[in-house]
Amino acid sequence: MNYDYRRLKGKIKEKFGTQEAFAKAIGMGLSTINLKLNNNAEWSQEEMKATMIVLNEPITNIPAYFFIHLV
Repeated sequence: MNYDYRRLKGKIKEKFGTQEAFAKAIGMGLSTINLKLNNNAEWSQEEMKATMIVLNEPITNIPAYFFIHLV
């Protein structure tokens, strides 16, 4: 199943400017982030939580960023 990460990508750009800066903030490599944002690797629960923390979003917003299906 593929997910729509446009909202997440937009928030990353808003808060960090680049995916590379975001990757560093959560302790991942840029290539790993790219795989995840392009539906080639899955996000773990801990990675989702870390993402919400660095984006200053409540944990309850995880579904809005990670579980919107591509149509």
